[in-house]
Amino acid sequence: MTSKIAVVGEKQVVTAFQLIGFEAFPVVSGDKARQKLRDLANDNYGIIYLTETMAEKIPETIEYYDTQVTPAIILIPTNNGTLGIAKERINKNVEKAVGENIL
Repeated sequence: MTSKIAVVGEKQVVTAFQLIGFEAFPVVSGDKARQKLRDLANDNYGIIYLTETMAEKIPETIEYYDTQVTPAIILIPTNNGTLGIAKERINKNVEKAVGENIL
């Protein structure tokens, strides 16, 4: 079975991804984002792009999915720029994988 890809976040961000063929799910709050992630995970989505601003509102949910094989939650900036959360996550994962931050 093939995994699907989705984008979750603010409407002005996710609609741009629709134009290139991704399934986009606009949300307006952390609670809505949390529920949408659960729904998508249960519906065989393998990769979910999530805006940093929504991720900032639901850190415990992001931490939970970090312990799961799927879906992979990938943070993306909004049209207002980055909060640095995605880069921080990459640094932590690299450090966990190789024992030190080589970036």
